[in-house]
Amino acid sequence: MPKAQETAVYTHGHHESVLRSHTWRTAANSAAYLIGSLKPHMKVLDVGCGPGTITADLAALVPEGHVTGVDHAAGILDRARATAAERGLRNVDFAVADVHALDYPDDTFCVVHAHQVLQHVGDPVQALREMRRVTKPGGFVAVRDSDYAAMTWYPESAGLDGWLDLYRRVARANGGEPDAGRRLKAWALAAGFTDVTATSATWTFSTPEERQWWSGLWADRTVASAYAERATGGGHATPDELAAVAEAWREWGRREDAWFAVLHGEVLCRKDA
Repeated sequence: MPKAQETAVYTHGHHESVLRSHTWRTAANSAAYLIGSLKPHMKVLDVGCGPGTITADLAALVPEGHVTGVDHAAGILDRARATAAERGLRNVDFAVADVHALDYPDDTFCVVHAHQVLQHVGDPVQALREMRRVTKPGGFVAVRDSDYAAMTWYPESAGLDGWLDLYRRVARANGGEPDAGRRLKAWALAAGFTDVTATSATWTFSTPEERQWWSGLWADRTVASAYAERATGGGHATPDELAAVAEAWREWGRREDAWFAVLHGEVLCRKDA
């Protein structure tokens, strides 16, 4: 039977406004649920590594081991390699890969990690089966995804309500599932895992600096990224409507009382020994 291949389209692309968010991510703020299970000697696969900031942190946490970062988009890997080189890390490498059909033998890695990946893939259960396949018996698959429908903010904003509705429609039209966080446990069980620890965690943006950063990157992403092209190209919004959403983000960010929380689902799945 032929291996499955990626069928979804990555909603965000790699515009500067997207990388502004991705390069902020660290193991501490995005993979804390996994850190306690890492051992210095481990061999780790980081799926959907993007610009490599989490990958580099993982490599530093397994100094006697090795980390391989993979991404479906070849172009972003140069950025990831530069990130690792800047930190002087020698136990990390990068490659192009499709999570639906990983080009690694069975039982290769101690840990397979994916952050904000399954919400963008065409078949998340197949992706988890592949991640499980390349994990050694007794090893872990660690997955974390946000859940857009569970995002919440203050004050109320009709513009941000419109943003959320639009984003979810565009993401689903691209073949993804924006409300992935709540589904991770179910997907892991469907993929054959029997030992699944499901948790959750949040990012919160409230200080003046956080509000400016979060609202600014979403305002820019709404009008200038691949997401904007897919929103207009797919007939989901007009350029004027996107501009209005961007302004709603900026207006929210200027509010002294503004607060935004992103909920993430997390699963730490042990492969049967």
